[in-house]
Amino acid sequence: MKRNVFTLSLAALTAASAMLSGCSSSKEENSELYVYNWGEYIDEEVISQFEQETGITVIYDMFETNEEMYPVIEAGGVSYDVVCPSDYMIQKMRENDLLAEINFDNVPNIEQIDPVYIQMSKAFDPENKYSVPYCWGTVGILYNTKRLAELGVEPPKKWADLWDERLNGEILMQDSVRDAFMVALKKNGYSMNSTDEKELQEAKQLLIDQKPLVQAYVIDQVRDKMIGGEAAVGVIYSGEMLYIQEEIANLGLDYELEYVLPEEGTNLWLDSWVITKNAKNKENAEKWINFLCRPEIAKANFEYITYATPNKGAFELLDSEIQNNKAVFPDIDSLQNSEVFMYLGDEADAVYNDLWKEVKSR
Repeated sequence: MKRNVFTLSLAALTAASAMLSGCSSSKEENSELYVYNWGEYIDEEVISQFEQETGITVIYDMFETNEEMYPVIEAGGVSYDVVCPSDYMIQKMRENDLLAEINFDNVPNIEQIDPVYIQMSKAFDPENKYSVPYCWGTVGILYNTKRLAELGVEPPKKWADLWDERLNGEILMQDSVRDAFMVALKKNGYSMNSTDEKELQEAKQLLIDQKPLVQAYVIDQVRDKMIGGEAAVGVIYSGEMLYIQEEIANLGLDYELEYVLPEEGTNLWLDSWVITKNAKNKENAEKWINFLCRPEIAKANFEYITYATPNKGAFELLDSEIQNNKAVFPDIDSLQNSEVFMYLGDEADAVYNDLWKEVKSR
């Protein structure tokens, strides 16, 4: 949902490496760890360092969306030990008894996680028993300063600005039911976790009204289309901003891309590590989480994936220029009316999906 995905499985690489080195394919149970994560959401050198330090072989697979990941874990056909879902999906997994409580005696580096994000986790993990924050961020509006000037449009400040008719064919929206409805619900001053039928119908109509102005509903392509000057504005995740800023500078383009958090509030999201209920290597999973919480490791990961780290030790190791980059590290206290996505139940999910189908079919 938030990351660029590559399809080559590190599990396959691990298996091939073992064969080439003459290692036995039969391993002791406590020498393995099965990891399930988003694509390009960890520095591969970090995985190698973990293996070297612990002697544990990491079998690493990737998923593209939370919704793709969930049935795999639920079915249990592959016994993944540790997984990195998003906030609302962690809530769903917890409520459906798919998670194991973490033994924090084995994760002393949890103290490196800023208490702000531990508190934020209570929205989906009320007792902080099942999850450890890994990355966080926001959803906002990316805009092309030059293109807006050419159109005679002021830089956006609100979600409502995405209904400006002067932006006809210049808007990129996220091709995601919850993200799209978040924009419309927040525009009207409603919770992005609303299950009120009237509010959802209003949001649906807003999205239908906006549709003629939308150039495309996309996900990862927002970044590249905006860099290429193909649109004036796009809804995007904050973790893309460091890459975008670097690309604009490297390409020497004659326009700037700026990021704004709308005044009505937005999605403040959190991805965290969890351990599955049927984990065969639970202690190894706790070693993995503890390792990733080490400041220098968290810093390496941040520099690779560029999504904001909740690790206060890692943050202190960053250059002041990055620390003060408010597109990447906004002041949490300033994010008024922002929310974490909640799991609303299967019935509510079905309602959202049906309404989204109506929008897309118009």
